[in-house]
Amino acid sequence: MIEVGKNHTLEVIKHVDFGVYLGGEDEEILLPLRYLPDNKEEWAVGEFLDVFVYLDSEDRPIATTEVPFARVGDCAFLPVVGQSQFGSFVDWGLTKDLLVPFKEQRVPMEVGRSYVVYIFMDKTDRIAATSRLSRFLEEENEETFEARQEVDLLIASRSDLGYKAVINGTHLGLVHNNSIVRPINVGDQFKGYIGDVREDKRINLTLQKLSHEVRGELSDQILVHLKEHGGSTHLTDKSSPEEINAILHVSKGNYKKALGKLFKEGKINFHQKSVRLVEE
Repeated sequence: MIEVGKNHTLEVIKHVDFGVYLGGEDEEILLPLRYLPDNKEEWAVGEFLDVFVYLDSEDRPIATTEVPFARVGDCAFLPVVGQSQFGSFVDWGLTKDLLVPFKEQRVPMEVGRSYVVYIFMDKTDRIAATSRLSRFLEEENEETFEARQEVDLLIASRSDLGYKAVINGTHLGLVHNNSIVRPINVGDQFKGYIGDVREDKRINLTLQKLSHEVRGELSDQILVHLKEHGGSTHLTDKSSPEEINAILHVSKGNYKKALGKLFKEGKINFHQKSVRLVEE
């Protein structure tokens, strides 16, 4: 079955002046001429083409070899490129832009700005997008994640408490202000960790592992940093949190603990304005 909003590998079954038809005996779909590969041998009858299926301006299913930035069921950070009486249009990589209806906008969208949206099929079987992510993503951890589990994060929005993030494309969680150890922005994607389980099952997120795990990894990172800089660094336990974060992307607290670990192991010495490797 050829589904709208999905990728398909379909057989070329016949040629017409304005493109080729793909599919089989019971179902077929048009791939317009403008989307055909330059090499005609690739679209001879009997060959197979990888396509994405969506609706054209007259709401007819149509195939394209263009690759969308995201598909139905995905979240993506997309720019607003236009407005209409029905909503805002975002660029999702196809010639036809994707509509975010006004009722699906968490905050009014502005042309030139980008927003994290979820792509879905609406009640009329059209592909649409929404920035009201909680309509489609779970906000409670029903034993899906374990504490300290590594996950993929997409920063979705900012609040007074911190940053709301999409977790593995399926859930929403919060990175609290007090756990942010480096600058982050809406649209950023990176690895994070599930925080301690809450009684209300809401999901807290952290950007670092447990402190003892961080110290072990950070100690190795500091040693590499020292060796790359001639055995010395101007980053000391007196350096500002901003400077430490800018160079090593860790909090000052964890940096000081890692320095203490290395000092106890006899691998570094402290000087007035530097930290130096102990010569072996």
